[in-house]
Amino acid sequence: MAYLIDSNVFLRAAKRADPDRPLALGAIRKLRANKEDLCYTTQVLVEFWNVCTRPTSARGGLGLSLQITERKTNLIEKRFRLLTESLATHQEWRRLVAAYSVSGVHVHDAMLVAVMKVYGVTHLMTFNKDDFKRYPGITALLPSEV
Repeated sequence: MAYLIDSNVFLRAAKRADPDRPLALGAIRKLRANKEDLCYTTQVLVEFWNVCTRPTSARGGLGLSLQITERKTNLIEKRFRLLTESLATHQEWRRLVAAYSVSGVHVHDAMLVAVMKVYGVTHLMTFNKDDFKRYPGITALLPSEV
């Protein structure tokens, strides 16, 4: 089975001092041991890069250097499968935001769901499980639930 890994899981795994780091890494290891197909999207990587390179004085920033962020990003690209965006994912995103009256920051979640639907991915590992309740056919799981 394929799982999309949300940026918040990668971010917790990247921050050594994060109390949820062992949970994030453990869930990834468990899925990998079960031979699951672990995926990411360009949006996930963009969000990851943004937070990693944002100063710690800014909301949620990790304050990592470009070199460290590059190294961590390369690991994601090497160990996880990229689900690319396309005209089909754009059209599905437009359908979702209209059908579910999505607004504000939740439009980003709708794009993840659009990519998942186009690729037939039904499972998402995230720390924001409730943000995906509105979408039928998507099973959002906390790392503790995998």
